[in-house]
Amino acid sequence: MGEFELIRHYFAAASCAQAGEGVALGIGDDCALLDLPAGEQLAVSTDTLVEAVHFPASADPFLLAQRALGVSLSDLAAMGATPIGFTLALTLPRAEPDWLQAFAHGLDRMAQQCGARLIGGDTTRGPLSLTVTVFGRVPAGQALTRRGAQAGDLLCVGGCLGDGAGALSLVLGQRQAPAQVAEALLARYWSPQPQLALGQALRGKATAALDISDGLLADCGHIAAASGVALLVEQARLPLSQALLALLGEEGARQCALSGGDDYVLAFTLPPAQLHGLQAAGWPLQVIGRVEAGEGVQLLDEQGGRITPSAQGYQHFGGNGV
Repeated sequence: MGEFELIRHYFAAASCAQAGEGVALGIGDDCALLDLPAGEQLAVSTDTLVEAVHFPASADPFLLAQRALGVSLSDLAAMGATPIGFTLALTLPRAEPDWLQAFAHGLDRMAQQCGARLIGGDTTRGPLSLTVTVFGRVPAGQALTRRGAQAGDLLCVGGCLGDGAGALSLVLGQRQAPAQVAEALLARYWSPQPQLALGQALRGKATAALDISDGLLADCGHIAAASGVALLVEQARLPLSQALLALLGEEGARQCALSGGDDYVLAFTLPPAQLHGLQAAGWPLQVIGRVEAGEGVQLLDEQGGRITPSAQGYQHFGGNGV
């Protein structure tokens, strides 16, 4: 099967590849054409996932597609953007119809859940890797960024931490767990749900934001550096799921939450006056610390003493892939 036949058969016919809002021209030409409403800016982000680095060999293609698109769309959530579309560059060792059918189905499922349309891409032969570029729109001047946190702000997250990292030992077959525990954690790893609605709700309220991909401490360090402030994380306030606690116990769960990565929930700084309104509206957020003058990220114990963490988070080229 040739490249163009592969694209037509498995991807161009998918529901997510059809024309829709914001997409004037999708798959089938040299470029896609996007319509951007007046007064809005285009948000663009690219992620690459490589076999045996970002996901294990022989990963289920349906789940792999969901993960690849979900983690990319999470970057749009971090900016408060609304998805428009995405491109996929797919490198395959061989064209296997069953694998491609399952992958395309998983991709379409996540795309439809998040309101994103496949607008183009590329296929080539080689070691399995996926590059997804996402496009979103955000009102001009309202995008959430990593710079803007102020002393006195609260440090918040959009949900439980550590589940994706906790699931890794299950993904790799290094640990077993009861079905109820395993299913909850594996869902967080393979089908991360980008917090797009929360990101949009934070526009004009949060002072800085990002999505947690490399671990809470490491990613909070990006906000601290960009904003020129210190972020204080209170260990006792970390939101941990019952599934993660059942698998690893409190100490192991905390370590995953602090440095494991793969959460894809939002971390953001918020003026205290904004907290009640967001909570009253039902948005999932948990206060885990505060912003002070200074620099870097500090981890605090229950008495407010400083803790030196054993690890900060994931680093590319650091030898800590799957």
